[in-house]
Amino acid sequence: MARTLPSKQRRRRSAGVSISMVVPAVLIYAALLVVPVIYAFYYSFTEYNGFPTRVPEFIGLENYRTVFGSDDMTGTMVITAVVAVVGAVAVNVAALGLALLLKRTDRFNTFGRVVMFYPHVLSALVVGFLWQAILGPQGVVNTMLEKVGTDSLPFLSDPDWALWSMILVIVWSLFGVQLILYLAGLQAVPEDLLEAAKLDGAGRWQTFRAVTWPSLASTVTVAVITSGISLLKTYDVVVSLTGGGPAGSTKTLAYTILAVSFPQRDIGLASAQAVLLILAAAVLSLTVLFLRRRAENDAESIG
Repeated sequence: MARTLPSKQRRRRSAGVSISMVVPAVLIYAALLVVPVIYAFYYSFTEYNGFPTRVPEFIGLENYRTVFGSDDMTGTMVITAVVAVVGAVAVNVAALGLALLLKRTDRFNTFGRVVMFYPHVLSALVVGFLWQAILGPQGVVNTMLEKVGTDSLPFLSDPDWALWSMILVIVWSLFGVQLILYLAGLQAVPEDLLEAAKLDGAGRWQTFRAVTWPSLASTVTVAVITSGISLLKTYDVVVSLTGGGPAGSTKTLAYTILAVSFPQRDIGLASAQAVLLILAAAVLSLTVLFLRRRAENDAESIG
């Protein structure tokens, strides 16, 4: 006859199994994220060139003063904010609109989903080089315009054009993941609520506003936060599409950290810039969560 373990021993064994499954993930998370962030905070208060023979010299807030006292860095942070805000709005509007068009499951929509997700499969560097060949001064578009007798367009040679062209390229490369998120969210919208809205005579816009949009609240929150963070750390596309130019008009904070500060062996300044980028991502996430919570509270109070 099988022996039955006491309840306390069973609970202990179950807790031990749970801990043994969680601990490796926690250790990996700490090693790959928490420890580097702690080091970044530490180095941001030091002057250090990265060589092991030199000890980091504590200089307090000097690196942060350098960041905020530089007009070039101020412009870079503004550009990063524009890319993150405008890009997040554009990528989520595009993804949600396409998700509404492709939510039905049939052969055409399945093919459309694959095509729309394909840009995300490409490396960001490849995306930049691809669009450089399309939008560059000697690219496909300008070559075709010249052949028909029209002046070429400064997609990547004019500061204003280059910034908006880069944002559009980034949106094109990112919205595939957001599309999948919204498609999954639309599948979770209760069918009985949609049918009830139809029976009440609600049109498509009324149904979307009263039923679909509230049901997508959690999906929208995740999509906005993930896309915003991805846009904040934009680097690869900048390198391969514009190289930060012309005249620094597309130079993001991530590009400055990886392509300017670190190659110059200014580890302290690069760490300070990285800390500001981490704080910006945290502020973005908390702001989106706060706005969602406030909207939910307002809806409950009206109800």
